[in-house]
Amino acid sequence: LEKNFEQEIDWGGGGGGPEEGATSQEKLSLLKNVHSGLPDPLPHPVKRSVIEGDYLYFHYGCDGQDDRGWGCGYRTVQTLSSWLRMNGFPARGPAPTLPRIQQALVSMQDKPDSFRGSRDWIGTFEASLVLDFIHDVPCKLVHVRGGAAELERVAAEELHRHFHVHGSPVMMGGDRDNSSKGIVGVCTGAGGSHLLVVDPHYYGGPPERAELQRRGWVAWRRVSSLDQDSFYNLCMPQTTRKST
Repeated sequence: LEKNFEQEIDWGGGGGGPEEGATSQEKLSLLKNVHSGLPDPLPHPVKRSVIEGDYLYFHYGCDGQDDRGWGCGYRTVQTLSSWLRMNGFPARGPAPTLPRIQQALVSMQDKPDSFRGSRDWIGTFEASLVLDFIHDVPCKLVHVRGGAAELERVAAEELHRHFHVHGSPVMMGGDRDNSSKGIVGVCTGAGGSHLLVVDPHYYGGPPERAELQRRGWVAWRRVSSLDQDSFYNLCMPQTTRKST
């Protein structure tokens, strides 16, 4: 079994919100590749595509900041950023803490100064700006209007293509279903497609991989089980090569 990955990061302070200017150095134990060992959802898939390379699992409160209710998009950005950092696409400067993500969006003039230190959520559009700003990696945004049905028809094949060409994790969000999710795989068979979801909404002590999988924080989810009335957006980092 893989052990937790120790990473020394300037997290930008702790407490209840992303306080600008606060700094602290601490070692944080983050799980790596939390989907590892999870059985496939289909015994004989027609097509199965998953990410290549390592990533770290970021979730609510993992750095001491209680961001429940607003921070899921930030945590998914951090997970995607960790994959980029660990697979040949280094960040400009320190790791993207919550304050630094907010500062990046203010620096790009996407958000007003009042955004710093707020608990305003971010979505796939902001994620694409931040990842390009920090890693110089552009992102493709895919808008799926027709809910789970269109995800099944269009997005599943788009994800297969993405994982085959780029190998990087994807961020997914929506309107009615507005919970940010990391997508690290897709599996398609005669009965439809499943997405391999890495959910940042876990909150608690340092988790174990088996616990996350048992409780469904990391799971294959049938596309047809998603909200039929929600639109969905996908943020797909366009890395220039697969990880090696």
